[in-house]
Amino acid sequence: MSETIYDAMRESHAIQRSLCRKLLRSPPHSERRIALFTDLRIELAAHEAAEERYLYVPILMDDAGLDSSRHALHEHHEMDELVEEMQTLDHNGSGWMAKARKLSEKVHHHLREEERKFFQVSGKILGHAQKIQLAKRYRKDHARMLKTLRQD
Repeated sequence: MSETIYDAMRESHAIQRSLCRKLLRSPPHSERRIALFTDLRIELAAHEAAEERYLYVPILMDDAGLDSSRHALHEHHEMDELVEEMQTLDHNGSGWMAKARKLSEKVHHHLREEERKFFQVSGKILGHAQKIQLAKRYRKDHARMLKTLRQD
C-alpha cells in the first residue's frame, strides 16, 4: 500500500513531539537546549510550509474544509509567534522556559486536533490517489525546506 499524506505528516508530528519533550527536559546553560530549540524551530517551519502548501490549500478549496483549514492556519501562526518571542529571550531564563512550555502545549494540542479532526475532514474531501500524490509533494517540499532553513 502506498504512503498517504497522513503517513508522511504523522512522521513529522512524532519528531515534533519528541523535540518538545527533549527541550522541556534540557538543562539550563547548555548548548543542548539551544540545539534542541533550533531543531524544533526548523522542523516546525518546514512542516508548516509543506503542510500548508500540500494539505491545507487543497482543503481550503472545498467548502467542507474551509473552517478547519482556517483554524489550523491560525494555530500555525500562534506557534510561529511563540517561536519568534523565544528567539529574543535569554535561553536560560524562567521566561524562556515558560514560553517553551506554552509552545509545547500548543504543538501537542495542534497535532492532536489535526490527527483527530482535520485528517478526518480532509480524508473525506481528498481521493486516495490525491492523498498519495500529496504525500510525495509534501515529502519533497519538507526536505527542501529543512535544507534551506538549516543553511540560514
